[in-house]
Amino acid sequence: MSARRVLRLRRRHGAALVAAFSLLLIVSGCGADDFENNPRPPAPVELTAKVDDESVLLSPAKVGAGLVVITVSNQSRDSINLTLVGPTPDDGAEGAEIAPGGVGSLKAELVEGEYEINAGETSNVDEAQLTVGPERETSQNELLLP
Repeated sequence: MSARRVLRLRRRHGAALVAAFSLLLIVSGCGADDFENNPRPPAPVELTAKVDDESVLLSPAKVGAGLVVITVSNQSRDSINLTLVGPTPDDGAEGAEIAPGGVGSLKAELVEGEYEINAGETSNVDEAQLTVGPERETSQNELLLP
């Protein structure tokens, strides 16, 4: 192959690379900049509850509004259904049945107000109180969250 032919091929390939790179820059700059950057919701709060034959113990007893996950240890002799009763009929949640000696969880989105946590309607165990304050701060700038 002659030297002139090699130079022509290199120029063509070089021009093609420059054109492709230019096109890539143009296309990447055509994104929409008018999206809303809504802050992330507050990070979920982990609560723990212990149910024995006498009462439901909850920790902590005060949280801000938002998503909570309650991990429940049933240390009573009977099966339980942990139930959250909120300030209005729509505010509340009910967990699955937890066998004696078992562990379960309950996930709920809580609004501001006073809640009662009991071991189910058929249980005669004393309930716990949960105070939910104003919504917690956003988790926008917190790293390593799921």
